[in-house]
Amino acid sequence: MHSFYTLFLATLPLTTLVGAHSLHRPVSGRRSAAKTYSVQDFYQGEGFFNDWIFNTGADPTNGNVIYQNKTAAQAQGLAYVSGSTTVLAVDSTSSVPAGGYRNSVRITSQKSYNGGLFVMDAAQMPVGCSTWPSFWTVGPNWPTGGEIDIVEGINNQAKNQMTLHSGTSNACTIDTNHSNQYSGSVLNSQCYSTQTADSGCSIMDSSTTSFANGFNNAGGGVFALLWDNSAGMSMWHFERNNIPSDLTNQSPTPSTWGTPSGFWSAQTCDISANFYNHQMVIDITICGGWAGSSAYASSGCPGKCTDMVADASNYVDAKWVINYVAVFQ
Repeated sequence: MHSFYTLFLATLPLTTLVGAHSLHRPVSGRRSAAKTYSVQDFYQGEGFFNDWIFNTGADPTNGNVIYQNKTAAQAQGLAYVSGSTTVLAVDSTSSVPAGGYRNSVRITSQKSYNGGLFVMDAAQMPVGCSTWPSFWTVGPNWPTGGEIDIVEGINNQAKNQMTLHSGTSNACTIDTNHSNQYSGSVLNSQCYSTQTADSGCSIMDSSTTSFANGFNNAGGGVFALLWDNSAGMSMWHFERNNIPSDLTNQSPTPSTWGTPSGFWSAQTCDISANFYNHQMVIDITICGGWAGSSAYASSGCPGKCTDMVADASNYVDAKWVINYVAVFQ
């Protein structure tokens, strides 16, 4: 997510960190070797929110939302658990003026990670003009600790956009000379990001079932990030009917999953130097620095983004319906 995340991270205790960041450059590799992963953290059901921090206040990407604390979000029906399903939503009932601010939710995992297999299984993701949903990870002192956008898009976007943001002098680019290692399309190969130039290096998924209405109409599915410091970053999207059985059985072996949608090779990106101590984030903002910029005018959405904020009915389907989030090691 194009973001300035320092204010949120500054309040988090160091005891939440898992593992340690090494500045040693990993041995270059192509794709990750065969390995079966085991569950480290499994977020689902009634205990889901116990392990996440509700970020509050204004959106650092200048979105037209006010993020609610846990108590307020639950009282307003913006964060709740139904059976084993977790729902995160934008307010879709209040009267808000054009250019005003709707209540929404942004949660951050208490734990931090330095690698592993990160998985979200969702039945539904937020859709609608002006919406900007994302599932991502971020390190300290943005952009120094890096950012990994696993799921992200805006407005009427039809396909998922996966992005890495690096912020150090250590090299990080997409290897465009070996494009057979990923099935998506490269939008930008340079990952280096700053406070004023934060596009990062992006790959667009090739499937229209990877985002928004296409994703929801297919019954949802799974997004997975394999963060391997020695090989690189791999990301997959699986439709509901094509989720690997080993993942369903919680014994995933990503080397058997085929070509990922996106791949950032350690041959062209110093993974451990650019990405460390990451927390997971799930949020929904509206308008803001990306969805409300010139991208809105070219999206096919009506009027202005700030005018859309006033239409409460536009946000009825602006919600995450999450079956689980898991981290495997």
